[in-house]
Amino acid sequence: MSEGVDEAAIILRSSRMKREVQRLRASASWRIGLHLTSAVRNPLRLLFLPLSFPAYCIYLVLERLGKIAAPVREEVIGEEIEEIPNTRNCIVLFPTNGVGFGHFTRLYALAKRLRKLDDSLEIVFFTPMPALHIPYSDEFPTYHLAGRYKHKNMETSTWNMLVEEMLTLVFEVHKPRCFIFDGAFPYRGMLNSINQRKSLNKVWLRRGMFKKGSSVPVDSISFFDTVVHPKDAVERSESEIIHSIKTETVSPITLIDNEEMLERNIVRSRLGLPLDCKVTYVQLGAGKINQIDSDIRIVVETLLKNKDMYVVIGESMLGKRVDIDLERIRVVRDYPNAIYFKGFDYSVQAGGYNSFHEMRRMQLPTLFIPNLNTGMDDQLTRCLVAKEEGWGEVLKSVTHENVDEALLKIMGKIPAPILESNGANELAEMIIEERI
Repeated sequence: MSEGVDEAAIILRSSRMKREVQRLRASASWRIGLHLTSAVRNPLRLLFLPLSFPAYCIYLVLERLGKIAAPVREEVIGEEIEEIPNTRNCIVLFPTNGVGFGHFTRLYALAKRLRKLDDSLEIVFFTPMPALHIPYSDEFPTYHLAGRYKHKNMETSTWNMLVEEMLTLVFEVHKPRCFIFDGAFPYRGMLNSINQRKSLNKVWLRRGMFKKGSSVPVDSISFFDTVVHPKDAVERSESEIIHSIKTETVSPITLIDNEEMLERNIVRSRLGLPLDCKVTYVQLGAGKINQIDSDIRIVVETLLKNKDMYVVIGESMLGKRVDIDLERIRVVRDYPNAIYFKGFDYSVQAGGYNSFHEMRRMQLPTLFIPNLNTGMDDQLTRCLVAKEEGWGEVLKSVTHENVDEALLKIMGKIPAPILESNGANELAEMIIEERI
């Protein structure tokens, strides 16, 4: 083995050992022990230990819950890990594993635009998302770490250690100049890894539309150089921006532009749909088709009362397959389903960010049945914009009667085009031109 290879191996091993020491000294057990031993060595501190110890434990609990900022690793250990220079024309994209494809879709849209602008740019995905064949099909190098809940009885600290080690190795191999994360809450292991690289441009792509009362991880924002907010149908107020990090705003991000969609006759042929029929695309996360009282069952039954109507059910690639065999129903399990939208006349959707803005860009008359229990994502407020703009209707609850009435309304709508650029193009230009 050459001397250069030996030296590189020693540096990597040394960095790994330093990270392990940092994790140990940042742990609650170490810090509690340090608090106790410091009190034993100092009579004055020992005197106040009955008061200081419970207070310190409460502090650690609040830190664990994200209510207060955790100390930076260097503050705990007193030294920095030697940084390996980032010199390559490379970007690492980290979409988190959400309920659906939202985080992944935004960064995948960005990756495709970045490649168009600079074909020499190396674009690397690092993600807990299971649909790895999608970036592979476009020849994007992809690293996968299964989410914590895929592992049996794995502690959060252990999983974060895996994130930190794997992401650090990706950085050491690819030496990116930019790192972009899309997710609601950054993982501690990820923050530890990016914090070691002071020359790395760190970007958090974060939707800014939160419900009132939702917690915002303010301390995590300080690890990034720039926060980019894709716009939503309802603009967030400036009072929601409670950090001092540089902030940029781009238009809503969608993966497929209208000109990239399949033409109507091709869609009808591919899905086995008559050219002269009406077609409604249905994509709802509420209930199963075989449950009589589920939202999707009620919607489909109501639609099929019209003898000229066909229904296309959009099936998530992350969920179980739809078990149904009816004459005028088609099931699409593909990605992205947006390529088929020119073949549809109407749509019934939940109110997720991606689905809403795909329908809005297409101006496809849509009945929205928003999920009212989505934590930070205020789907109801977003969907009401579609009604105000004249291309949608909204139902908070579902019955055969109100679905029938709402469907009649959307079938009579003639939406006006909404001209809006794709935020993926805007963000890609910012990155290539190094404006962020």
